[in-house]
Amino acid sequence: MNGPWDVRAVCTPRCAAHTPPPLPLPGTVRRATAFAGAAGRALTAGPRLADPVRLRAYARALLAALSVGLEVRGAATGVDPLTVPAAPGAPGTLIALNHISWLDIVALLAVEPATLLAKREVGHWPLVGGLARRAGTHFIDRTSPRRLPQTVRELSALLAAGRSVAVFPQATTWCTADQGAFRRATFQAALDAGAPVRPVTVDYVQQGCPTTVAAFCGDDTFAASLRRVITARELTVRVTVHPALPTAGRGLDRRALAGAVERVVLGGGRTAGGVGPGGVRPADQAGHPADRPGQALGTYL
Repeated sequence: MNGPWDVRAVCTPRCAAHTPPPLPLPGTVRRATAFAGAAGRALTAGPRLADPVRLRAYARALLAALSVGLEVRGAATGVDPLTVPAAPGAPGTLIALNHISWLDIVALLAVEPATLLAKREVGHWPLVGGLARRAGTHFIDRTSPRRLPQTVRELSALLAAGRSVAVFPQATTWCTADQGAFRRATFQAALDAGAPVRPVTVDYVQQGCPTTVAAFCGDDTFAASLRRVITARELTVRVTVHPALPTAGRGLDRRALAGAVERVVLGGGRTAGGVGPGGVRPADQAGHPADRPGQALGTYL
């Protein structure tokens, strides 16, 4: 059922394609068997899966079973490269990512098991839904717009309590990392909590070349997408971590903040001229540039 938070998919399953030829059948069978074993071990871990160290290990095991490489690039280093180090009592980090595939969630958990904010439907996806639920994901019912302010308050409370939360502000998936637009509501939660925002770009390559094979778009099925991933040669998910944008004391609004983060994430780190402190152009708040597709339902969304 479509809801008022939904963005009509522009990308379709036809967008997803192998760059090099798919893996032959014997290799596919071996990889599928390995993935089934890794998935079974993850889903039978029970409550233990909620432990961040275990969750990261299981997510990495899933990627390894799929023969999907993980490359983390960017400004941050250390054990938790997505979370901004903070003093006790300081707010957590809002991690904002673009969205291409169900594999994005596995990659995120493999880097840092932050709390996820996801649409309700993700909880019913095979495997990924189970991992998301065990990771403590907060699910959004996008058919109920009246719940939006409460969702923002809950997200703000999590951030204020020091929890880091990962969100996909595009509200749908796109086949490449340079498309779409960011909805603004989750950025209001960061402003209310005074939480920094960490822009993160997720993209996929095969044999070092950009690929759409991992895309999970439109009316695609999980089974079809999983089949493409299992048969993909030398697939790597790249997680590019950009410098965090502070929000406390900046006098921002959610429109300016969402726009600043969108430019960094979808631009893959390329910054435009005239960017002010915290990555926000002065004109963003006063001028309010024209909306991009996906933002036509109002400034709050």
